[in-house]
Amino acid sequence: MRRGRLLESTLENIGTLDRQAMAQARRRMDELLKPPGSLGVLEDIAVRLAGIVRRPFPAIGGKCVILMAGDHGVVEEGVSAAPQEVTRQMMPRFVDGTAGIGVLARHVDARLVVVDIGVAGPVVSEGVVVKKIRPGTGNIARGPAMTEDEALQAVEAGIELAACEIDRGADLLAAGDMGIGNTTPSSAILCVMAGVQPAEAVGRGTMVDDEVLDRKRRVVARALEVNRPDPSRPLDVLAKVGGLEIAGLAGVMLGAAARRVPLLLDGFITGASALIARALCPRLNDFMFASHLSQEKAHRRMLAALGLKPILDLDLRLGEGTGAALAMPIVEAAAKILSEMATFTEAAVSDIKRSDKK
Repeated sequence: MRRGRLLESTLENIGTLDRQAMAQARRRMDELLKPPGSLGVLEDIAVRLAGIVRRPFPAIGGKCVILMAGDHGVVEEGVSAAPQEVTRQMMPRFVDGTAGIGVLARHVDARLVVVDIGVAGPVVSEGVVVKKIRPGTGNIARGPAMTEDEALQAVEAGIELAACEIDRGADLLAAGDMGIGNTTPSSAILCVMAGVQPAEAVGRGTMVDDEVLDRKRRVVARALEVNRPDPSRPLDVLAKVGGLEIAGLAGVMLGAAARRVPLLLDGFITGASALIARALCPRLNDFMFASHLSQEKAHRRMLAALGLKPILDLDLRLGEGTGAALAMPIVEAAAKILSEMATFTEAAVSDIKRSDKK
């Protein structure tokens, strides 16, 4: 598998969780002013954060949502109810904060970075970060989405963006996407990387009726047959049946892990990115959190393949990073439990654990 220097160095820099910091965090968590385990998943999040940042008292300061946008040639097959130009039309709405992710990023005090990595038409909107590799992918039902070099460029663009935002002070990153038709390549990636059949991997996406759903399933099956992506070569999978925003977000995930910054996945599309990124580096799982369970049918299968449990279950299916943004305060709260909650000794309260033993 061909890899660029930046990708190679990034993979080399992805380490493992700091078990000593996690043990210290767990001891502290068990001494806090509460019954052991009574904060449930918050406790697990806090302990894993300690392992990621290598400190028993992790802190979340700056938060950032990186939204990657790209178009897909496969929309020619009629797999989407929305026209492709919607991708381009949404870009200024992301920037001005009137789209869903704009509202929610502002609500959780997260910086929103909007990236054109492969929108089909020209995007004329101040505030959009332009990293365009090409204006949309090819039609995967008839041939590859892109070349392997283009897939690599997109991944490395994501690595660079993650590093840039971390250098600007981000302690927590979230992945978001935009691209009409992108549930189709994401379903194809799920088929390849997790062995799921098209009938199970393909869902409705946005506003899709039964006729279009059946067409999508046939298109995914045809894309796999035409391109024959190799699951042992993640860049080959991206090049043959992926998307530019999917590749870019895979890079963001790898870049975050290399800098030991936790990252929140959003829904189905970012899950496809995670399948690719995890194939490039199996240790990546330790640095990612699944923000929510999407209403997209196969998202549950995707999270199972990744070995991640969702924090929220709100029947979301918008994408854009909305679910990830909503989960940010929960991750932040988990960190604050460790640093701001008192122990029984500090609060001069009788330890209920010791009382139970008397």
